[in-house]
Amino acid sequence: MSVEAPSKPVILTGDRTTGPLHLGHYAGSLRNRVALQHSHCQYLLLADAQALTDNAHDPGRIARNVIEVATDYLAVGIDPAITTICVQSALPALAELTLLYLNFVTVARLERNPTIKDEIQARGFGRDIPAGFLCYPAAQAADITAFRATLVPVGEDQAPLIEQANEIVRRLNRHAADKLGHDLLPEARALIPEVGRLPGVDGRAKMSKSGGNAVPLSASDAEIAAAVRRMYTDPGHLRASDPGRVEGNVVFTYLDAFDPDPEAVAGLKADYRRGGLGDSALKGRLAGVLRDLLGPIRERRAAIARDPDRVMDVLRTGTARARTVTAATRDAVQDALGLFRL
Repeated sequence: MSVEAPSKPVILTGDRTTGPLHLGHYAGSLRNRVALQHSHCQYLLLADAQALTDNAHDPGRIARNVIEVATDYLAVGIDPAITTICVQSALPALAELTLLYLNFVTVARLERNPTIKDEIQARGFGRDIPAGFLCYPAAQAADITAFRATLVPVGEDQAPLIEQANEIVRRLNRHAADKLGHDLLPEARALIPEVGRLPGVDGRAKMSKSGGNAVPLSASDAEIAAAVRRMYTDPGHLRASDPGRVEGNVVFTYLDAFDPDPEAVAGLKADYRRGGLGDSALKGRLAGVLRDLLGPIRERRAAIARDPDRVMDVLRTGTARARTVTAATRDAVQDALGLFRL
């Protein structure tokens, strides 16, 4: 079975449904998705199955947040008419491809993946690693290839997962080469955003809801102001007249990410370095920038949340579309490898 080549470059991206999205998601991926949806064939995967790999103790949380994350997508400007929003667990071809791909990778290789090693250590699994978590690179390879994606927006720390997916693709292509005379599946490229991982408001780790250092997309003006007040600046900058450090200053990191006037930010950095700019004035500017950014998103989100049937219709339509695409890829892989078919 052959699969028709897409007319536009294909992007696969998405989020684990462990909670509503926050500013870190917006800086790292959401605004790029809004821009890229017009020039690419884009699939957004609500990764509820992958979220279970370290949340099997609370599957209800994963299910509840499918709607929450989908609502965030619509609120930031994702257009379901041109971007396919779909639910991972409702696409059986992804699970079937994952099981197949596990035969093309070793346990030792999975354990050597730098991203998986770091996450295992961060979660304190030791040797009690959930099998689904360890096998995530194979599952991600299934997600990427099922949609025949050639671009996958990820943070720099996730790039090893894309390389491992490409290793699996190359092995599959070698197996199918004699029969097809061409590659079975395309390799994918990691699309790493210019803005790196956004730190939490405490400056100590990446922004995360579980870490208590995140600014949700639905944050009120009061919540924004409180979060900005907590932000780490320069502990040696005790008075406005003192020279201050810009590097490692969380407020400047956020201004670089979100302020629409980079020239003004450059001027603020110069003032801060030589002394004469207080932290309160700096934080006041950032609070205003974030209010202007999040206010419209918050209003759209509230309106969308009042119509949950609309969100469900988006998910049903997108998942049905994705089911057709992923099933076709599954069939093509099975045929190319010469698997028995009834």
